[in-house]
Amino acid sequence: MNVEKHVEALREQIRYHNYRYYVLDDPQIPDAEYDRLLRELQELEEEHPELITPASPTQRVGDKPLDGFAEVHHEIPMLSLDNAFDDEELAEFDRRVRERLEIDVVEYAAEPKLDGLAISLLYENGILRRGATRGDGSSGEDVTQNVRTIQSIPLHLIGTDFPERLEVRGEVIMPHEGFRLLNERQVAEGNKPFVNPRNAAAGSLRQLDPKVTAQRPLEMFCYGVGLVENGELPDRHSAILERLRDWGLRVYRGIATVRGLNGCIDYYKRMQQARDALPFDIDGVVFKVDRIDQQQALGFVARAPRWAIARKFPAQEELTTVLDIDVQVGRTGALTPVARLEPVFVGGVTVTNATLHNEDEIRRKDVHIGDTVIVRRAGDVIPEVVSVVKERRPKDARPFVMPSRCPVCGSDIERMEGEAVARCTGGLFCEAQRKEAIKHFASRRAMDIEGLGDKLVEQLVDEGLVNDVADLYHLDIETLYGLERMGIKSTENLVAALEASKQTTLERFLFALGIREVGEVTARALARTFGASSAKGLSDHDRAQADIDRLAKATQEELEAIPDIGPVVAGHIAHFFGQAHNRDVIKKLLDAGVTWPLQEAAAAQPLQGKTYVLTGTLEKLKRNDAKARLQALGAKVASSVSAKTSAVIAGKKPGSKLAKAKRLNVPVLSEKEFIKLLEQEEQKI
Repeated sequence: MNVEKHVEALREQIRYHNYRYYVLDDPQIPDAEYDRLLRELQELEEEHPELITPASPTQRVGDKPLDGFAEVHHEIPMLSLDNAFDDEELAEFDRRVRERLEIDVVEYAAEPKLDGLAISLLYENGILRRGATRGDGSSGEDVTQNVRTIQSIPLHLIGTDFPERLEVRGEVIMPHEGFRLLNERQVAEGNKPFVNPRNAAAGSLRQLDPKVTAQRPLEMFCYGVGLVENGELPDRHSAILERLRDWGLRVYRGIATVRGLNGCIDYYKRMQQARDALPFDIDGVVFKVDRIDQQQALGFVARAPRWAIARKFPAQEELTTVLDIDVQVGRTGALTPVARLEPVFVGGVTVTNATLHNEDEIRRKDVHIGDTVIVRRAGDVIPEVVSVVKERRPKDARPFVMPSRCPVCGSDIERMEGEAVARCTGGLFCEAQRKEAIKHFASRRAMDIEGLGDKLVEQLVDEGLVNDVADLYHLDIETLYGLERMGIKSTENLVAALEASKQTTLERFLFALGIREVGEVTARALARTFGASSAKGLSDHDRAQADIDRLAKATQEELEAIPDIGPVVAGHIAHFFGQAHNRDVIKKLLDAGVTWPLQEAAAAQPLQGKTYVLTGTLEKLKRNDAKARLQALGAKVASSVSAKTSAVIAGKKPGSKLAKAKRLNVPVLSEKEFIKLLEQEEQKI
């Protein structure tokens, strides 16, 4: 085998598949096969380091951190665009263009105006040589090391017909999902979250250490060219973008050519409607005269081309005043502070409320009642308070105080240590949580009330027929018949299903109550521990009540002694049963006839006392299923490795947990060995 030719063939394959994935959004091979190709190339380059080139797909990250960014002078300035804020200003732009060109109708290339950071990429003989920020338009910063880490930027162009020197211009952005995950990681690591995707993208691209940039979910879309030497490009802007796509550069697929002012307005409206569904932020659309000869005829003013304009969307950030701060209770009991605002027009609508997320966020932003604040609204997303203009704080501004009781039902407010969200503890009682509590109670894995769907639950609550889960068992044919979609047959079936659901199991009943973080496995552990195995002389009702009383009286220490129940879950359980209204609803359920068979004594579980850690991706089992099967066998599933860990189960692409297990001499099981262990131990119970 000719190693050099094989290495180059691998690189060509990887470039091609990058093109299919990032440019065409049409991958031809699964990720596992792509990873195999990349690993093979890495291994060959390690064996033959003399074959490594800067344009190899393996060389995206590896340079040392910089002390600072070098200055780059743009050979052709990166000019800004004039803006149009309404259709009249857009019409004026179109009139000027038509008059200068002396034509009746102009063809425009129309594209979204991405909200990110402008970037310049210089390719020489198809190889990426330099990446630079726009800066002031005349000069920017050399960020070559960082742009090389962005997977959607090719290190080597596809084909052979590109110019000898080609400067490609575009926008580096951070998609919404990547921004969400990045901020979750920031908060988990104790760092300040980014304000918006644009700031996150700009901050990520200007990291002195490229390894940090490589961990950020950046992407790039190209929107034009600058310098072109020793090569020809098409005579229309839209065709140039197609050619860039052919060479492996990413171009937004929604770009179009439109005729005249009406075509521009129609495209603007389409993008405004599509804006909320896009996976990234845009703040308007850009219209460019499509023919290059017409662009050249129109020329430039001092800082902007005469042949292009940005039609901006309505502003998404404005100043207003916080009139008060209320607290809303969500369907899961989460308490969300909401700022009541002096009405302000932002993002195309009048905004009077904005979320403040949680108490910690209020403290971090230092929001007081009476403050002047910046409010942001992006599409249909709930408006939020971005920051406070502290210089305008009045002397009578008041700090916010979180209530100690639920403003809807009066139940205690619970905020566990380490959690940002405060919650109402009246899950079975609180009006704000009523619908979700009933839906969960009736679900298949809980009380399994067939025929009680979400729409019917909402109708029953809205019409005042059901105020808590116990009221379900007082529904009869006369009450149900005639409700929307409830004929005589469906009514009879639901009444029969309600009656049948009264005969359940203790673990299903406990799961159905919706206690925070009490899933099926934890409910089973509670049932085994507190089931009245010796109460054979009692009636079914009294025995069921005795089971509940025994659980309700359990101390935090007794709950924590149960396998897989730590202090947080134990606290949730104790808090739930400590609320009198929750116990009242349970009593109503038992009085209505809900009961369960005698609980057998808990058998010793084969993996009780053992602790396992999962890392990597399992191919045959979902992680939640693997965790549930371990817990059902009595094992504890931990998130970190210690010397006391019984074994680490390693799937594909394991993380640092595997390395730590090896350092501590903790046994490591493959997925095959893990499944064999499960099957062996499950046969024992």
